[in-house]
Amino acid sequence: MTELIAAIPVEIPWLTITGLLLLGACTGFLSGLLGIGGGMIMVPFVDAMLRQQGIAAEHSLRMAIATSLSTVLFTAVSSMRAHHRRAGVRWDVAFKMMPGMLAGSALGAVWASQLRTRWLLAWFAAFLLLSATQMLLERKPKPSQALPSGLGLSAAGTVVGALSSIVGAGGAFMTVPYLSWCSLAPAIAIGTSAASGFPIAAAGSLAYVISGWDLDLPHAIGYVYWPALLTIVLTSMLTAPRGAALAHQLPTRQLRRYFAISLYLLSAHMSWRAFTAFNPSIAS
Repeated sequence: MTELIAAIPVEIPWLTITGLLLLGACTGFLSGLLGIGGGMIMVPFVDAMLRQQGIAAEHSLRMAIATSLSTVLFTAVSSMRAHHRRAGVRWDVAFKMMPGMLAGSALGAVWASQLRTRWLLAWFAAFLLLSATQMLLERKPKPSQALPSGLGLSAAGTVVGALSSIVGAGGAFMTVPYLSWCSLAPAIAIGTSAASGFPIAAAGSLAYVISGWDLDLPHAIGYVYWPALLTIVLTSMLTAPRGAALAHQLPTRQLRRYFAISLYLLSAHMSWRAFTAFNPSIAS
């Protein structure tokens, strides 16, 4: 770990590196404890850190989203292996959804790279609002139909992939409810969703790299801010098992409600930024 941190360029303030390490630790812990996606808290904070370094808001938000999506490449593999060992992955479903997820994620990332920043802020604020509401209400879809054909699953994967890459998420917030609605057992829906996160992250991350390749952003490969990717992945993988271990000891239902309130506050913050972007005179 010390060697990896030492490889980070000295031009990056150590206060920023410390903040990223703490963010990764919190993200991993909350992911293990509450079963949430890290992008919901990762994107706003990485965006804020980048703006503090003087990176324009039109680039910082895209860099935060791309970096958040890239972390899924690592977390999805770990989660996928764990669910596979417990026979919790419907690989036939995952493979049928994969073509659509690959195409949708790539197209979503390209679209987000071209979208005006104020609209991207609004999209992310809406994502936080919906995620918080779902977490607060704890509504679970009732199985109401059988799995569609391969073409239907691929079409669903396209929608999931596109929306996920726009907000820097692995897709579980949509895949799990959809597969549960299609009569898959909850544990199988979660495991299959974990397997689907990797193609979404791979295609979306690659599209973000290509889209931002010519911008010459500091310490970034395209739009992916690799110091944040390195530190967040490193610390989140250390703390996620600890959060999971405490999941059976702490009142997670009450904690999820508190976290939902935090997401409402983050949504309000992103909404205000979008509003001021639409009305520059207010910001000034």
